[in-house]
Amino acid sequence: MFRFILIFLVCLLVLFTGELLQPVQTHVIGPFTSAIAHVSVWLIRLFDHSVIARQNDILNAFTGSGIEIVAGCNGVEAVLILVSAVLAFPAPMKNKLMGIGLGFLAIQTLNLVRIISLYYLHEWNQVWFEWFHLYLWQALIVLDALVFWLIWLRWLPRAAPAVSGAQ
Repeated sequence: MFRFILIFLVCLLVLFTGELLQPVQTHVIGPFTSAIAHVSVWLIRLFDHSVIARQNDILNAFTGSGIEIVAGCNGVEAVLILVSAVLAFPAPMKNKLMGIGLGFLAIQTLNLVRIISLYYLHEWNQVWFEWFHLYLWQALIVLDALVFWLIWLRWLPRAAPAVSGAQ
């Protein structure tokens, strides 16, 4: 257990520090966040053609109001927590890579639902938008990482019990 906690904390420290580096922000996080905005708008436009994406912004084309996806709202932090937990747990690398890939998809899928719901909440009621944005969705995204990690743990193959050779 101590080994898991130590590796988990070291991974968190390394990944979060790396995320804050300017080249990573410029070449990875910024484009990724912009891509999330554009994917969100693509999904919204399946039903509502009054929305546009402009870099990290999702805007109502008629009123110009909308939301901006900023650091902390792109799901990256939840992914980094999941990656740290998966890497820290003793499991075959094949299973770790599968867990990281599927976990990334699970977190980002929920994050798209979050962003789209926040866009419409912002259009509807600013008070509800703030409450959902700051309290409910923040917790649910991190909870998604935890739940996925627990499911991943259950999915891991069980080690064969040691056979004692009593003669």
